[in-house]
Amino acid sequence: MKDAEKGSWVSRIAAFQDVKTYAELNWDGSFEDYLEIVRKNPKVTRTAFQRIYDMILSHGKSEYIDNKKKLTRYHFFSDERFGGRDAIFGLDVPLMKLVNVFKSAAQGYGTEKRVILLHGPVGSSKSTIARLLKKGMEEYSKVPEGAAYTFSWLTDKKQPDGTVVKEKMKCPMNEEPLNLIPKEWRPKIFAELSPPESGYTIPDGCELCPACRFVFKELMTQYGGDFAQVMNHVHVNRLIFSEKDRVGIGTFQPKDEKNQDSTELTGDINYRKIAEYGSDSDPRAFNFDGEFNIANRGVIEFVEVLKLDVAFLYDLLGASQEHKIKPKKFPQTDIDEVIIGHTNEPEYKKLESNEFMEALRDRTVKIDIPYITKLTEEVKIYEKDFNSRAIKGKHIAPHTLEMAAMWAVLTRLEEPKKHNLSLLQKLKLYNGKTLPNFTEDNIKELRKESVREGLEGISARYIQDKISNALVSDKGEGCINPFMVLNELEAGLKTHSLINNEDARKRMKELLTTVKQEYEDIVKNEVQRAISADEDAIGKLCGNYIDNIKAFTQKEKVRNKYTGIYEVPDERLMRSIEEKIDIPESRKDDFRGEIMNYIGALAVEGKTFNYRTNERLHKALELKLFEDQKDSIKLKNLVSSVVDKETQEKIDLVKDRMMKNYGYCEICSTDVLNFVASIFARGDAKE
Repeated sequence: MKDAEKGSWVSRIAAFQDVKTYAELNWDGSFEDYLEIVRKNPKVTRTAFQRIYDMILSHGKSEYIDNKKKLTRYHFFSDERFGGRDAIFGLDVPLMKLVNVFKSAAQGYGTEKRVILLHGPVGSSKSTIARLLKKGMEEYSKVPEGAAYTFSWLTDKKQPDGTVVKEKMKCPMNEEPLNLIPKEWRPKIFAELSPPESGYTIPDGCELCPACRFVFKELMTQYGGDFAQVMNHVHVNRLIFSEKDRVGIGTFQPKDEKNQDSTELTGDINYRKIAEYGSDSDPRAFNFDGEFNIANRGVIEFVEVLKLDVAFLYDLLGASQEHKIKPKKFPQTDIDEVIIGHTNEPEYKKLESNEFMEALRDRTVKIDIPYITKLTEEVKIYEKDFNSRAIKGKHIAPHTLEMAAMWAVLTRLEEPKKHNLSLLQKLKLYNGKTLPNFTEDNIKELRKESVREGLEGISARYIQDKISNALVSDKGEGCINPFMVLNELEAGLKTHSLINNEDARKRMKELLTTVKQEYEDIVKNEVQRAISADEDAIGKLCGNYIDNIKAFTQKEKVRNKYTGIYEVPDERLMRSIEEKIDIPESRKDDFRGEIMNYIGALAVEGKTFNYRTNERLHKALELKLFEDQKDSIKLKNLVSSVVDKETQEKIDLVKDRMMKNYGYCEICSTDVLNFVASIFARGDAKE
């Protein structure tokens, strides 16, 4: 019975396998078969840079305008294929620069001979970008449009007992099968495989690696130079990139100098096979398994590249400029791969100051990857990790992530040099908010004058750590709020390893105070709107206001609905509403005229006026209604331990509105009402 059950489970698991896809990914055939594939689709022969550029474009792109500048968002970096796990936010400009480097390299304009260096502060997504590119190449190699191919040799091997067996030797560097065609034959062959009308030119290709060159020459000698006979020993197969299997994707990172040498990049002698082949210069006795070897046709990532010993950096010179590496005891060997490294600023400054490394600097394309300076994009980072799906058992109060993100962005911004602008106002301008007397040209000027903006400040990692601390703290009682997180952020400044002077720490604390004040304004406004959210009351107040300004502009009287007597327009009522949105006495006539003209224009179009369509008037009406109702709700009494039944009913109604309209829970809605009530109790109510 157990065996039957076991078989049943295996069968059920096996049913998930896509047999057709497996067969496609494990395709193999003769060299002749491959030449037919190339004839039908020459793009299978693309270089590594062409492949990575096409891979990015295959995910699509969209264009948008930001402060009069046309930007492109490449959807590949949203990581939708993996649910956004490694999504990059707010870095469209640096990513455009990176993709342009790939585009230039794909067209052979020179950047294919460079090391691409991602440079920026810690935690600015450099590693994530490299990880995305490697992951993307793996996935792209599995789809038809990303198909790539390599080959193996099938030769006869004589055993010690005299018998002959077939031996399969995979090309250790995953080479393009067309490399088997001697260089001098290629122009004519390639022109026939991919004629000009196909719109694609097959790349020149590389020379065979030492191991394949050795086998090729041995077989050519065996068959008296008969190329066709030699190709009968070649088996072409689909090439699937895989970092875990070390196929087409390599990663190299610094270790202890004593335990690391350049053979990790270019391969090493296999001493066990020397006895079999008789010489350490026989390529069959060499493991071509260094990171450069296995990453051929794909991508190699150098983690913290500038922390490498100088000897390793020299290996990069030939690998980038000449596309060649030098394995021990073998000639220079061709490679075709994207070399991407990343480093932080202190290490890059060392490179700049080291006159012996001019050659490497000259072969480097630096792409700055700064911190995010747009609030809404920074918030997305935290929403990705801290949301209702990921966090169970605790509620995150509204604005908690936003306030943490606001502080992070403020620490990265440079103080405005002119324009009489606060740092918080600058943040809001960058975030798309309009401020009086500020144009898009002003914002462009602000960005231009802030050369190092985003290269310093607090990283997203620090924010994530402190949000996590707040979530596991026993202070929250099922809900965490902005003050809990902001307090965690402040407490952590004492031991922050990257803040090395008191002035910087003091500035960080001052910015926390700025954020707390901004949060006070936000929640006061929300409570005000929740209290004054009585649509009927706002509608009546609006109707009363419109009747009065209509009479005022037309120099008429208003009929009192209760007494029926015609009276002069109620100036006190009109001004009490207009003052809420800072309409001065000198501008009241203009404002009232604008409202009446707006209503008239709607009437011409057959539309009815609704206060919701005029944002400024809507806000003024809400604030006026709040002012009229705040005393009747006795909000100040919330700080008292005794609340009468009528007041409690009104408070419960406000809490319901806050939960329904703004995402509060029972706990944080009570906390916010108590907090705002304490402000009013101190006499801090915002008029």
